[in-house]
Amino acid sequence: MLDYLSKLNEQQYKAATCVDGPLLILAGAGSGKTGTMTHRIAYMIKEKNINPYNILAVTFTNKAAGEMRGRVEDLCGRYPGMWISTFHSSCLRILRKEADKLGYDKNFVVYDTVDQKAVAKAIIKELELDEKIFAPAYILSVISDNKENQISASDFLIKAGSFGPNKTLASCYTMYEEKLKSNNALDFDDLILKTVELFEKFPDVLSAYQNMFKYIMVDEYQDTNMLQYKLIKLLAGSTKNICVVGDDDQCIYEWRGANIQNILSFEVDFPGAKIIKLEQNYRSTGNIINAAHSVIENNKGRKDKKLWTASDDGEKIEYYRADDDKEEARYIAAKINKLKREDPTLSFKDFAILYRTNVQSRRFEECFGSLGLPYQVLSGLRFYDRKEIKDMLCYMRLILNPKDDISLIRVLNEPKRGIGDKSQQNIQTVARLNGWNLLEALGSDVVLDGLSSRARDEAINLVNTIKSLSVEQNNMSVSDLYDTLLFKTGYMKALEDMHTVEADGRVDNILEFKSVIAEKEKECSEADETLTLESFMEGLALVSDIDNHDPDADSVSLMTLHSAKGLEFKVVFMPGMEMGLFPSYRSMDKGDNLEEERRLCYVGMTRAKERLFLSSAELRMLYGKTDFTSESPFLSEIDKKYLTGHAVYDKKKKNISSDRFNPVSKYNGNDSYVSPIAAAYNAKTRASSIVQKATLAGVEVLPGDKVEHEKFGVGTVIKSEDNVLTVVFDGCGTKNLAKDLAPLKKV
Repeated sequence: MLDYLSKLNEQQYKAATCVDGPLLILAGAGSGKTGTMTHRIAYMIKEKNINPYNILAVTFTNKAAGEMRGRVEDLCGRYPGMWISTFHSSCLRILRKEADKLGYDKNFVVYDTVDQKAVAKAIIKELELDEKIFAPAYILSVISDNKENQISASDFLIKAGSFGPNKTLASCYTMYEEKLKSNNALDFDDLILKTVELFEKFPDVLSAYQNMFKYIMVDEYQDTNMLQYKLIKLLAGSTKNICVVGDDDQCIYEWRGANIQNILSFEVDFPGAKIIKLEQNYRSTGNIINAAHSVIENNKGRKDKKLWTASDDGEKIEYYRADDDKEEARYIAAKINKLKREDPTLSFKDFAILYRTNVQSRRFEECFGSLGLPYQVLSGLRFYDRKEIKDMLCYMRLILNPKDDISLIRVLNEPKRGIGDKSQQNIQTVARLNGWNLLEALGSDVVLDGLSSRARDEAINLVNTIKSLSVEQNNMSVSDLYDTLLFKTGYMKALEDMHTVEADGRVDNILEFKSVIAEKEKECSEADETLTLESFMEGLALVSDIDNHDPDADSVSLMTLHSAKGLEFKVVFMPGMEMGLFPSYRSMDKGDNLEEERRLCYVGMTRAKERLFLSSAELRMLYGKTDFTSESPFLSEIDKKYLTGHAVYDKKKKNISSDRFNPVSKYNGNDSYVSPIAAAYNAKTRASSIVQKATLAGVEVLPGDKVEHEKFGVGTVIKSEDNVLTVVFDGCGTKNLAKDLAPLKKV
């Protein structure tokens, strides 16, 4: 065996030295696929005398491409300009040479997301569309989806028909393409789309690149979408010297276009393909590997393979069923401290907490912050640093202090109100000249008269909302204030109208913020106190002021399961192993989605090198509602001989299925089960129910009139000024009330 291949195991060696014809390398988690790929490239160059520039190796991230390129250079020297790169970089390189054939100058520009949004906004303005309905992010999402499926603007126009929103979206798509073309620009999706179009329209160009790329290698093949698949199949040509590396058990990105059938049907696309399985795992202990396999083998849509390891069995996987999600966080924190005491070689950076959804990070951030445990939130921001949470905090600060100009500047166009930079400068000038704060200036005639009709209405609504809630803050609960803000500012509706995955995640976060409020209200109620907006904001400042940790610092890593792919840690915790959370309720609608959730579970489990801890909470608060939970079915799929700790489904001998559908819970406020989906729905719609209560908006009320308040009873009006009534109630004294918000009626 050649020296540089001597460290490969038998299967890796077979894969590295199999050069001609189609080859599928099924590389399980931790099986050394990157090393195998780089040794294969080195073998082709050093032993087969293949020209390095006749090899095309593509992957998905610049980091992966850089690592692969570096390893190849270590093995066989540096070859400047060698084609080891991402899909998009390779296509950009091709288009720089061939773009003129598609009617573009070769010096075309590539628009980033900011440029794309600017184009979308221009289109919205030209077509005089309602941005609340046709948000830029929504339009761009529709265009991107069509491009990924190779549906042109003209095809989409035919498909859309003559009526409805699709007709408008088709017009936006057409104008978008025209604007990009006139500016000699391509967007990120175009890089692959236009390369495929180039090869399909110009067979001579395709032939030239087929002759150049005599050997093609594709990493993470299970994550390829339709366009990437088509690109590779075109380039493979008649020689069929194509090697794809991947693991169908780790296909977890179908929600963003990845097609698992690309890897499952490889032998159909390339008859006579050889299949080599890399099944020896070099990362995890035997118990972890076997437990993960006992879960993933329940998937029907997968290749037959099973990871094994020469390592010891190690510790069994530990499962813990907490009473609630607070206890779950405390349990994990205590376990980390205990393991560090028992093993001085462990550092905080050896621990990772992998959760299904970003909103789960909050509980750990609060717990770790209070205990002084260092942590970092990877592939995302800390909960209180996320844009949507900061936006809502600014709105709440404005209610406390309408003179807070900094907060107003942040939310003035969140959501979009048509108040542009020029108008904002005018507002600040008017405020400065008159000695007003920005809210006062915004509501003045001199500012309002200079705004467009839509911007004027939005500005008036914003000013009235802040003023009314500022008056009402002591008469409403903090949760009611928050719901009303979401509704009256249009913040929630603007996110829902975007119809994007990113917007859905932001909606989840602002609904999860209701859990923070609900908990504080519950704590105050148990102490026979009332939570005020002022005390809530003061308490929150202590949490939100915790500094982010340096990425290189010794800290526990918190991240989603999707973000953890490709990483490994000595100790891994997977909290939230509950039906509805993991697997999610959305995945239950379709079997294929459930299989992807199971693959995600497999990915999470195989991140652990030495210890794996799973946990769930019997009661979990999400989106402001506390519900009983059922344990995840994935727990019952783990072979019990690899599991220790609490018995799955058996703890406390409770009838789980019965409790699921009709538990008696003081937290729910009624006797019926409220699922997480229903909780989210209730949270979204609660604001609507608040504002639908009877008010005295638009009704003339004079001093001496009798009014009745839903909470305070009957009182006498002693002062009426604009939107504010001063009322003396028999049982609770004098109150200032906002006519358009307070639940009042004249007696």
